[in-house]
Amino acid sequence: MSATAALSPAKALTMAMTLCAPLLLAAALPARGADGETLYKIYCTQCHGVEGYGNGVNVPAMSVQPRNHRDRGEMSARTDEELFKAIKHGGKSINKSVLMPTWGQNLNDDEINALVLYLRELCCNSGG
Repeated sequence: MSATAALSPAKALTMAMTLCAPLLLAAALPARGADGETLYKIYCTQCHGVEGYGNGVNVPAMSVQPRNHRDRGEMSARTDEELFKAIKHGGKSINKSVLMPTWGQNLNDDEINALVLYLRELCCNSGG
């Protein structure tokens, strides 16, 4: 049984709408050449929260808690390559949550690298 099969139709619709919100926002904003922080605000805050604590607006509709990007210990256990792969190909690509979407169709490799650098800043350079 899939994670969404057990959801009520209203909850499934809410989840679909909140997961799609970053795509709609991204379509309205020019992201090309944007820095990691800007990209994070566009693509990541819905689930990971504005400050990166894993407490975004989508959390109540999710069956898996998003990663706390401020958790130095957890984030230090991930290589830059793993983070890149998770962003580009989704959580499933590194045996993590299938709720982490693939962003490789929306972001180029330079933008994904900028996000990885920003994730390192969040976890390791901000007292996280």
